[in-house]
Amino acid sequence: MAGEPLKEDPLVEWLAWLMDESIRVGPWALGIDPLIGLIPGFGDMAGAVVSSILIARAMQSGIAKSAILRMVINVALDSLAGAIPFVGDIFDFAFKSNVYNLRIYREALRGERKPLRDWLFILVVALLLLATILLPILGLIYITRLLISYLQHCGKQR
Repeated sequence: MAGEPLKEDPLVEWLAWLMDESIRVGPWALGIDPLIGLIPGFGDMAGAVVSSILIARAMQSGIAKSAILRMVINVALDSLAGAIPFVGDIFDFAFKSNVYNLRIYREALRGERKPLRDWLFILVVALLLLATILLPILGLIYITRLLISYLQHCGKQR
């Protein structure tokens, strides 16, 4: 196996095409992913399960962990945004996570992928998630302190 060039995966190629580009509507290509995403409570989860097959195959091929994480983030973004009623459905038609993941997979197989770039993207996403969690908590702490201060001030005036 050592020294042999890694080959592209026909299953992955087909899944990405099916999910994101199999239906032509004039100049646009869309797949079944945004269509099944229209089914409430099931569609986005089903799309994520199919997308995870692509990620599992990429993991089996031994590509860089940074590329795998980047692919996971793409699917998570597609699934989470797609779960938002109406706006998420529009997003699902435009964001083609499987096609993006196929590109990442191909580049990683050919050795063209720059892991540093993926790690920087992952770091930015992690910082955004941390801020999303911490900012509301810090806001609650601040409001609680203001309320306690106000109540103490009111109690001293009596």
